[in-house]
Amino acid sequence: MPGRDPIDDCVHCGFCLPACPTYLSWGQEMDSPRGRIDLLRGIRDGRIRDAGPVRLHLDRCLGCMACMTACPSGVRYDRILEKGRAEVEAGAPRAPDDRAHRDFLFSLFPRPRRLRTLAPLLWLYQASGLQALLRWTGLLRLLSRRLARLDALMPRVRLGGALRRLPQRTAATGPPRLRVALVEGCVQRVFFQHVNEATLRVLAAEGCEVLVPRPQGCCGALSVHAGRREEALALARAFVDVFERVEADVLVVNAAGCGSHLKELGHLLAGDPAYAARAAAVASRVRDVSEVLARLTPLARRGPVAARVAYQPACHLHHAQGVRTAPQAALRAIPGLDLRELPDTCCGSAGIYNLVQTASSHQIGQRKMEALVPLQPDVVATANPGCALQLELHLRERGIAVPVVHFVELLDRSIRNG
Repeated sequence: MPGRDPIDDCVHCGFCLPACPTYLSWGQEMDSPRGRIDLLRGIRDGRIRDAGPVRLHLDRCLGCMACMTACPSGVRYDRILEKGRAEVEAGAPRAPDDRAHRDFLFSLFPRPRRLRTLAPLLWLYQASGLQALLRWTGLLRLLSRRLARLDALMPRVRLGGALRRLPQRTAATGPPRLRVALVEGCVQRVFFQHVNEATLRVLAAEGCEVLVPRPQGCCGALSVHAGRREEALALARAFVDVFERVEADVLVVNAAGCGSHLKELGHLLAGDPAYAARAAAVASRVRDVSEVLARLTPLARRGPVAARVAYQPACHLHHAQGVRTAPQAALRAIPGLDLRELPDTCCGSAGIYNLVQTASSHQIGQRKMEALVPLQPDVVATANPGCALQLELHLRERGIAVPVVHFVELLDRSIRNG
């Protein structure tokens, strides 16, 4: 129904409760999807006048969207949460230390140029042994728990990859079947450039001409998921300005959080007459790399990869985008690979969640380890950089030396072996 508030689609049936990680953690109604919806309904209807306490329960939500998969009524919890967070963020000031911490995070993560400038210093910090020393002594934790958490989740910096740029055009191997434009991401292009390079090689091997438009800024995913609406709108408009001019059949994303956001650009900018139609047109071309590979009959010969691989479904791919089988299908096509799937529950990463809700994130990550460790994998695969960092942290805490990779890296290895 036009103009209907999606909050009113919730009939409080409770199917979302066993799917919600925070409800499983605490058993509190207000930390379930239907409880949070009721709190936002209370603000809307004037029953709740102080949004401050509501923020606590919205902050505790991972935004994993497992509730959307479980919901029989099709409630768009993703849109309810984003709108609710933006309204509460605008109407109730945060405590100064919390606001400063979040402002610091958002001064870096959506800023690829700043991240690239910082990369050599982080590489030196790791290569010199200073990081290992500080971790061993526990000094960072004494100085600042927030700094210690940032350090714990820091990716291994590959200096060459952090400074290396992708070619603006890569020809297809053999006759071109599809022209695609690669969305580089922010953290992805600096700390996971090897994933972008593997994505580029796989797509080219499967007959795709790959374009990498420049300049590319942040798409705004982290900002919109955190309720920083005006910042998200500005970044989304800039993204549309760049990608609407690209003559490509598909815009390829290999970070699940970015992909789920970009597919919603039309909704996000629906109220902007200058951008609404343009954003919807851009969003209609966005596909996860697994979706692109699923629509192409394989051309490149797959060589063997003898490994037990545990695949962790990224929430923003599995639940938010509804892409539930394509990554597994790509992995099953690799000879010698023994695929072992994990439950489709959140790992506790969720954008900046593991940096601002550390206790909850750790509890959820521990539950994921209880499912992962018995599989005894040689490799863990996922489809999102945040998931990779979270899984690496929990494996390291247990003393388990198992690499965590993007699933496209395994496909790239197979094609190169072939």
